[in-house]
Amino acid sequence: MSVIFILIIISMVVAGSFLALFIWANKSGQFDDTVTPSMRMLFEDKKKKQK
Repeated sequence: MSVIFILIIISMVVAGSFLALFIWANKSGQFDDTVTPSMRMLFEDKKKKQK
């Protein structure tokens, strides 16, 4: 029975470390899209409706 408590604690530590790494990567700009804004001018605009 004590093994299950050890496994729960280890899993909580691993999950917490993954959460901390995700928050750190998100705050440091890891998921910012830097390519699309520079390529946006290469795509054609949608046709505007004529009145």
